[in-house]
This record gives sequence, C-alpha cells and structure tokens, in this order.
Amino acid sequence: MQPPIIMRPVMGSLSIRMPLFSHKVAAGFPSPADDYIERWLNLNEYLVPHQEATFFVRAKGNSMVGAGIFDGNLLVVDKSLIPSSGNIVIAVIDGELTVKRLFKENGKIILKAENARFKDIELKEGQELKVWGVVTATVRKFI
Repeated sequence: MQPPIIMRPVMGSLSIRMPLFSHKVAAGFPSPADDYIERWLNLNEYLVPHQEATFFVRAKGNSMVGAGIFDGNLLVVDKSLIPSSGNIVIAVIDGELTVKRLFKENGKIILKAENARFKDIELKEGQELKVWGVVTATVRKFI
C-alpha cells in the first residue's frame, strides 16, 4: 500500500478574508441578487478551527459520491474530534485506508459507503480499526 499524501495547513500571519454576501444564490430559478455584505469570511477559521489537529488528504475513488465526496477532492480532516455515529471518517482497517461514514449499531461498528455499488464494511472480531480523524469539509475546484 502506497502511503497517502497528507498535507498540513499553514496559518501564519497571512489571513485571507473574503466578503460573505447575505443573499443566497438560487440553484433553481434565478433571483435578483443584492450586494449587501453580511460579514467577512476567513477561510482559515471557517475550514480549520483546530490547526494543530487538522490535515488535508485527497479522496480516491467513488464510494462516497452520495456525501458529495468525489475522486480527487481535498478532504479537511480534524484529528481532535471524537468520532461519533454518522460522522464521515478516515479509517484504517487492517492497514488499509478508507473514507466512510461510521455507524455504531447494536454493539457493532459499520463503515458505510455513500454509493450503492459499494458494500458496507462490518468489523469482525479480530479486525483492527483506527480512526485517523473526522472529515469536516471537502474542497474541490471546478476550473
């Protein structure tokens, strides 16, 4: 298994703030937009609240498309969060890395894909599971 390329955020004194408009953009029918700036959005603070415990990793494959995670997306992963049922996590099962939704049901641990073409992974006795962190966001570029 080839180790994943893990990137860590660097948040020095440079902070990029962008305007956040209060008007929402219609994804269906067009709506007249207003130009009122609600506040300024700092992407560092918004995406990385725990800098020391956060890393980025690229998704590979299509098992999580139903959750909006596509092949090549950049995942924001926070190691300081305690994974709970329903969270999307970066997991290591018997040495293999995967991104799946974690469920704890009736004393069993199940990692579920968000694509019907992929089977759930139900941990069996003797299997080792390590959770590297909770996926808090995904970043993808369109152009």
